[in-house]
Amino acid sequence: MGYGLPSKQMVSTVEGTARAKAVVPGQRLWTLDGDRAVRTTVTAVDAVKGRDAVEVVTDHLTFLAAPDLLLATPDGWTPARETAGATVAWTPARKLCRVRFPIRPGEAFGYLVGATCADGTVGKNYVSLIVNDEEFAARYATALTACTGLDARLEAVSRPSGYLRRDVPGYRVRVVSSYLADAMRHYVGGDAHHMRQRFPRVVLRDMETFAAFLDGYADGDGFRHKRWHGRTLVSANVPFLAELARIIGARFTPNRRGAASALVVTDRWANRGTFVPEHHRIDPPESGWVRVHEVRPRPALGTKPFTFYAYRLDPHPTFLVNGHLARQDG
Repeated sequence: MGYGLPSKQMVSTVEGTARAKAVVPGQRLWTLDGDRAVRTTVTAVDAVKGRDAVEVVTDHLTFLAAPDLLLATPDGWTPARETAGATVAWTPARKLCRVRFPIRPGEAFGYLVGATCADGTVGKNYVSLIVNDEEFAARYATALTACTGLDARLEAVSRPSGYLRRDVPGYRVRVVSSYLADAMRHYVGGDAHHMRQRFPRVVLRDMETFAAFLDGYADGDGFRHKRWHGRTLVSANVPFLAELARIIGARFTPNRRGAASALVVTDRWANRGTFVPEHHRIDPPESGWVRVHEVRPRPALGTKPFTFYAYRLDPHPTFLVNGHLARQDG
C-alpha cells in the first residue's frame, strides 16, 4: 500500500488543519463534490511503513505524499509520482471553513446584482456600496439581506467629492463574506471591476429577476426621464451595455469620444419579445486547477522509514491535502 500521507503532512479537517497521524475515525474531512466543498467522515485509518515518498510542487505549495497517492487531474485519477506537468484539482484551503449560505433567486437577487454592477465594490472578502442617496442604500441593504440572510446595515460615512473638492455625507452598506464576493465575481466573469465586468447572465432566470436587475442598475448608474416612460443607463463598459441592449432589443451606439456611453431603456421594452429566460447556477464554484511544476523523490533517510496514513471515508472517498483533491487506491 503506497497511497497514504506521511505522518507530519497536513490534512484539511472540518475543525482546521491537522497532521495525517492525528486524524482518527469519526473525524470529518473536507473534500470536493464536483466544484463544491463538502464534508466526508473518516470510518477507518490504515498505517503502513514505506521508504519512498514524493514532494509534489504546485502553483501554491509543496506537499509530501506516497508515490501512489491518487490526485485528480483532467484525465482522471493519477498517481502523485506521475503528475509532473499536469494540472490537479484544488480549492483554497483557507476558505474551507467559511460560512456558506443559500442565495435565493428572485426580485431581491436581481436588484442586488444590478446595483452592485453599477455602483458596488467587490473586494477579496466583502461586498459594499457607498452612495449619497440614503433611500438607494436602504433598498440595497434590504435586497442583500432578503436574498442572502446576511445582516446588512446602513452606516453614515463621509466621502470625498472631486467636483466640490470637499468631503460630503454618504451612506455605506458593507458585508464581510468571501462566499458572496466569490459569487459576485462568478456572475460577471471573474473580474468585478466596472470596466471589465461582463453582463451577469444569471439575472436572466425570469422576467421578475431581470426587471429588478434593471431597477438596481438604474438606481446606481442611470436616471428616469421626466417626460416619457423610460430610463437611461450609463456606463463606460461598452461590451456590458451592448450585451444588455441585445437582450432588451434596443439600439445602442457607443460614445466614440471616449466618455461614458448611454443605453435608453423604455418601460415597454418587454413588448418586443426579445427576452429569453436562461438558467445559470447561483452558488459560486469553489474549485479550480493548479499546475504541478515538479515531483521530487524523497527517500527515507537512515534506517527510519516513513509511516503512511490512509483513510477510509464515507460518503465521499476523497479528501483534501492542503486544498488538493486526493484519494487512496481501491
